[in-house]
Amino acid sequence: MNTTNRNTLLFLFLSIGLVFLFLIDISLGAVAIPLKEVFNSLIGSGASKSSWEYIIMDYRLPKAIVAIIVGMGLAISGLLMQTLFRNPLAGPYVLGLSSGASLGVALVILGSAFLPHFLSEFVLSSYGIVIASSLGSFAVLLAVLAVAQRLRDTMAILIVGLMFGSLTNALVGTLTYFSTAEQLQKFTFWSLGTLGNLSWTSIAILSVCVLIGLVLSLVSIKPLNTLLLGENYAKSLGLNYTKARFTIILATSILAGSITAFAGPIAFVGLAVPHIAKLVFQTSNHLILFWSTLLFGAMIMLICDSIAQLPNSAIVIPINAITSILGAPIVIWLLIRKRKMMN
Repeated sequence: MNTTNRNTLLFLFLSIGLVFLFLIDISLGAVAIPLKEVFNSLIGSGASKSSWEYIIMDYRLPKAIVAIIVGMGLAISGLLMQTLFRNPLAGPYVLGLSSGASLGVALVILGSAFLPHFLSEFVLSSYGIVIASSLGSFAVLLAVLAVAQRLRDTMAILIVGLMFGSLTNALVGTLTYFSTAEQLQKFTFWSLGTLGNLSWTSIAILSVCVLIGLVLSLVSIKPLNTLLLGENYAKSLGLNYTKARFTIILATSILAGSITAFAGPIAFVGLAVPHIAKLVFQTSNHLILFWSTLLFGAMIMLICDSIAQLPNSAIVIPINAITSILGAPIVIWLLIRKRKMMN
């Protein structure tokens, strides 16, 4: 079997697997719903029980859609960062965007006691937290882009991003030190991430943001392939390196920033999924890696969401805990495997 046929077959299997996992994710939960009923509800025939129809359409379907969007966005942003910095351990939050979002949310939640009552009610609402998170990510993005315009060395930008992350984490730590138990609890719940509790309006806004980021990523495929040859060689081939780097950083910022704003900081997906795609498809061609990473990202988030729901139980584990439990062993295994290959 040649490479083209193999890749086509793999993409077919992944697409079928994505649909299957999507249906499984909707069917599992505190109330188990048969796959047939889920399928009938999604195609408009309606479930045989009104309670099932309500659970599917008003709770589980939005959550499953958010899982797909989040998985795709974080996985692609991780792929972009790993290629740009030529570092297999780079992830979507390496530029400090997650820390900036955390600082914005911390200022809102932990500093709400100093605001008037009517204002504190708004900023502590779901939209207030989303706005605060977005502003925090955007502020860090502007700082990183400003530095990127002055620095020619890409690795220096990586270090600057890590420094921004350390700075904002220090500020968040200072705020938490002077906060009440109730404020800390709210901030902790946000930091654990969530795929539920988003309205259709919020999902639509998130979808548009992620779509913009994915389009910018798709436009960057040729520059990404060129960057694999090295920065200097890419420039000798006529690549406008500054423009390409700006586009890649902007795409990552839109993807990671919008997802963090709506779903909270979700770990390991952006770090682990690109490696899985490279391992399965055995290629460095970003045209193939883009689509395979999209599919793997969505599938892994659906798997994590299915596990987090604890089937036949009312308990829901935070999604960030599940992604870390699954992601950490994968990253460790990849490092060990790479070490063995080098030897």
